Amino acid sequence: MIRDVVDFPSEGITFKDITPILGHGPSFGAAIGALAAPWEDKNVAKVLGIEARGFLLGAPVADRLGAGFVPVRKPGKLPVEVLGADYVLEYGTDRLEVHRDSVAPGERVVIIDDVLATGGTAAAAVRLASALGAELVGLGFFLEIEALRGRDRLEGQVLATVVRC
Repeated sequence: MIRDVVDFPSEGITFKDITPILGHGPSFGAAIGALAAPWEDKNVAKVLGIEARGFLLGAPVADRLGAGFVPVRKPGKLPVEVLGADYVLEYGTDRLEVHRDSVAPGERVVIIDDVLATGGTAAAAVRLASALGAELVGLGFFLEIEALRGRDRLEGQVLATVVRC
């Protein structure tokens, strides 16, 4: 149910489209269950979901864990004081931001996103969690593209992936 979209968002990139899974109730439920499972007994207080598909996966994971949800957004999307981190992706650069008051120091958090590719986006989210004073329990991804070696940028972190390709 994962389809490849060639040359998206730019030439030379093959985008892994998970929308067929999102649109199929049983598959979506199974994906959320698999993403939540590694963190069930870890006393997670907050789930940080990375824009945009990390919202679609992270919010229901937070619900299953009985945790709060924190949106990790692109610049200019949050209405109050933010903390930001720049990063490089396989096709450009960008920035992530969170509200400065979204996580209390010492709160146990998990970062959830749809795809682990080069690891740049996830590494930026790790930096944000650290800057907020959070205790990072780990990172969960629905899909890992192993050839892009994103794990290398997240060395020392606990990672859980549902599908590897």
